[in-house]
Amino acid sequence: MPSKKEKNEGEKQKLRDPYEVLGVFKSSTDQEIKTAYRKLALKYHPDKNANDPKATDMFNEITFSYNILSDPDKRHQYDTAGFEAVASENQDLELDLSSLGAMNTMFAAIFSKLGVPIKTTVSATVLEEALNGTVTIQPIALGQPIVKKVEKQCAHFYSVTITEKEAQAGLVCRVQSSDKSKFKLLYFDQEENGGLNLALQEDSAKTGKVTSAGMYFLGFPVYRLDKPSNSMASAKDPDTAFFKKLDGFQPCEMHEIKAGMHTFAVYGDNFFKSVSYTIEVVCTASFEEEKESLRTVEAQILSKRLELSKFETEYKQVLAQFTEMTSRYAQEMQEIDDLLKQRNEIHASYTTAPPMKRSSSSSSSGGRKSKSRSASKEAKEDGHQKPSSKDRVKKKKWFNIHVKVDKRKPC
Repeated sequence: MPSKKEKNEGEKQKLRDPYEVLGVFKSSTDQEIKTAYRKLALKYHPDKNANDPKATDMFNEITFSYNILSDPDKRHQYDTAGFEAVASENQDLELDLSSLGAMNTMFAAIFSKLGVPIKTTVSATVLEEALNGTVTIQPIALGQPIVKKVEKQCAHFYSVTITEKEAQAGLVCRVQSSDKSKFKLLYFDQEENGGLNLALQEDSAKTGKVTSAGMYFLGFPVYRLDKPSNSMASAKDPDTAFFKKLDGFQPCEMHEIKAGMHTFAVYGDNFFKSVSYTIEVVCTASFEEEKESLRTVEAQILSKRLELSKFETEYKQVLAQFTEMTSRYAQEMQEIDDLLKQRNEIHASYTTAPPMKRSSSSSSSGGRKSKSRSASKEAKEDGHQKPSSKDRVKKKKWFNIHVKVDKRKPC
């Protein structure tokens, strides 16, 4: 029977190169990797291949490979050291909630409530309907918000048509939900056969009292702030969380669009309930000041990200010195206390007298009682015994004597 070590080595040998699995190159961009994954995941999804175990294995392999290449840290580790570098880490699989049973969905919801990050993907059914061109698309006018409610694991599709001038000015699509629900904002490319292919995806994030997601096509690189994949580990180490805070500040996959029709969708990503939301698409021609402010702030954030990497090195050096000095401080204090104690003991040894005994409280109190008894005895012998407190109370004082005065007779 093979040992556990041999079994693990055999499993590692079975793992194929993630780039080979997804059919991409090491030089491929994040967008190219994401596009390749979505096409393969849709092709081998268990919903479409229910009775084909090979398709299920292929789907799992595709998902495993994508979770390595979609994470910048894991991708770098794999490129430098292979599977050994990422084998010890838990791979966060993206779950299609629509394909899970009620019990599995409930467990996923519980883990999410406990703070365990659960990645979810758009339902394969929704993607297939979009690819086949069988979804209902509602036109949306620029600058006119729409309020609706989308059911869980379903999507509402919207199309907006813009001119060349509006495309040059820029376009922003934002979605908000006041009930803190989870949703995804999707952007689709138009296929030649009339179908829609998922191109961009933004998960909702909590911003103040609402959850929101947005896509910004402003003609210059716009950045997004992704959550760190190891959020649980960062929570245990505040220093690591601080220095990794801007690692997820990455450029969006698209920053400009052309004139014509563009399709967005809002996907309900809750586990059990629907999502109430507001979607709005605006042309940024009248938002020039905001565009420049965004460009300036993001440049400052990029600069801060570079400063953080340098500051982290300096901080760790100073922290190591501080830890060393604190340890030495405690050690020096203990040594000084020990030396002073030895000195006092040596001083006390210069005597031939027996050590002094401390009198107990009982003996001192006994001495006080005996002294009081002897003083009382002496007073009796002298015949001058002091009156007791009772005697003093019984004896009337002159100012307490009641004097009756007859008011009729003059004095």
